[in-house]
Amino acid sequence: MEKDKAYISKEEKKIPINDPTGKWSDLTLLPEWGEKHYDVYTVKKHGKWVMLKALRKEYADKPEYRRMIEQEFDTRYNLAHPNIVMVNDFEEIPGIGTAIITDDVYGYSLRRLIDEKRLTPKIVHRLQTQLLDAMEYIQENHIVHHPITPETIIFTEYNENLKLIDVGYDQSEELSTQDAHEDIESYGKVLNEVLDNLPASMPKLRKVANKCTQKDTPFRTVSDIQLAMERRSSSQVFVFLCTCLVILIALLMWLSLRQ
Repeated sequence: MEKDKAYISKEEKKIPINDPTGKWSDLTLLPEWGEKHYDVYTVKKHGKWVMLKALRKEYADKPEYRRMIEQEFDTRYNLAHPNIVMVNDFEEIPGIGTAIITDDVYGYSLRRLIDEKRLTPKIVHRLQTQLLDAMEYIQENHIVHHPITPETIIFTEYNENLKLIDVGYDQSEELSTQDAHEDIESYGKVLNEVLDNLPASMPKLRKVANKCTQKDTPFRTVSDIQLAMERRSSSQVFVFLCTCLVILIALLMWLSLRQ
């Protein structure tokens, strides 16, 4: 029996698709992943699950919006990062229109994990590492994108790897200071919301998150945040090693006194 697709919500809507070739089947609208100008679907292409991003009906025939989706495809098609959902093609889909086709994602949005109180230490670690890696890649390639939010962050079902699903609608010549600041602020907001919903307090991580959202944040790039995270991790390792050393010395002293 085929496994249910984990990310499909109770709001899912099956849509009949008239394709005599048999290429497309099992089309399903995903309202919770929809955007202002786009609908998002899951569908089988030649029996393999993929995802579609297509203009909503009210925008589909307007030239400016068709240029917009073409521009987004051109930008995203050239992206290649393990933590960004890959764009594969740009095709005409029966009953839907021209759509961006991406890899499928079996998993849950960070928003859903927060709402259902299913955050884990691994997810927090992924936000400290994989999300920052993806954001650094976006900045290095000067990708113009919407703010990163819990809705656009997906964790795969089995290994909880992080994937960004809404990345890049244009590419600029250079990254502006304002663009970098907005990325850092978005990261801080995401991290703070996650920390708000964790049972345990993480003061050092909270400090990094709060610095990200400050107007005069000391972080100028994503690399600055990564360095702060590494220093925090190094400090934890140092404390752990010192603790082990003290225990070892105490044990040796105890053994020497017994002799």
